[in-house]
Amino acid sequence: MHIGGRRGLAVAAVIGAIVAVTGCQETTTRATAGTTPAGAEAITGMAGKARGTGAACVFVKPDGAQKFGHVGWGFKVPATGRWVYGAVENPSGRLYTPPGGDIGAWHAQGSYDRMLGDMSTDAHYPGTAEHPYSRYRCTTTSTYDVNRARAMIRTVEQRGFLVGVDPRTGELTSRDCLDATYDVLKAYRTKGLTPTPRFSVPNVWVEELWGWSDRTLTPR
Repeated sequence: MHIGGRRGLAVAAVIGAIVAVTGCQETTTRATAGTTPAGAEAITGMAGKARGTGAACVFVKPDGAQKFGHVGWGFKVPATGRWVYGAVENPSGRLYTPPGGDIGAWHAQGSYDRMLGDMSTDAHYPGTAEHPYSRYRCTTTSTYDVNRARAMIRTVEQRGFLVGVDPRTGELTSRDCLDATYDVLKAYRTKGLTPTPRFSVPNVWVEELWGWSDRTLTPR
């Protein structure tokens, strides 16, 4: 989308600011809980059967900041039964944190069950939502690149947080929780990963993950 002139830039910046505030922060609104299958049954063929096949997940806090949503990510290390998962939480709620600043970035590694348990309780970066990540969507992928994904994790953890005009370049752009999730899973070479334009709303993007499983996640 082309945004011309100062007026267009100002409008876009305001839109970006709204998404930043509402897209990557916590709220105290409790999400609706549901029933989730345990262990590998939740994504049959990913964690158990196809050990040499890649798999990816997106974790969602639908109640995140006025219900615009917040997302984190996970990907499988094929042939090991282990997953790498994490998020950019942006606890300060600022629209801009320079590279190297505290953006609440974290990642961990463990079994599929441990990943679900950690994400369901905010085990690595406790938030203020009564119900942390309460939904997750997953898919198998015939292509994957674990090393590229790990490298991208290092990149997103150090590049800071931004929604709006980059003070260093003057560019209207974003580096938020959704960008981090998308960039890590894209680096992993996830099949069927829906593109995300800058300033996308997390809850809207999650609905566009066509063909991905869709489960609720309760604290465990």
